[in-house]
Amino acid sequence: MSEKITIQAQVAAPRNKVWECYTSPEHITKWNFASDDWHCPSAKNDLKVGGQFNARMEAKDGSWGFDFIATYSEVTPNKSYTYTMEDGRVVDVLLKDEGNGTHI
Repeated sequence: MSEKITIQAQVAAPRNKVWECYTSPEHITKWNFASDDWHCPSAKNDLKVGGQFNARMEAKDGSWGFDFIATYSEVTPNKSYTYTMEDGRVVDVLLKDEGNGTHI
């Protein structure tokens, strides 16, 4: 049995704007990295059931990099999606209106 990890964030923007920034490749490359010494030089996102998410992750010093690839199994535009990473882990993302912003 595997453990489930939950990560939550509150964003001070309307849900449709958060969805756009969270799923559009031109925005993904601006936020999709874990620390300031990494970056995401490219991203592709075929946001449909059976489509793939592919983001190139690289250390800024060029010492290491990898492609983060996942396949979508569920997509509800402007609300939620589920994908499976290449190693079999499943990720559920849900956006909902909360107060004056969006809860992810």
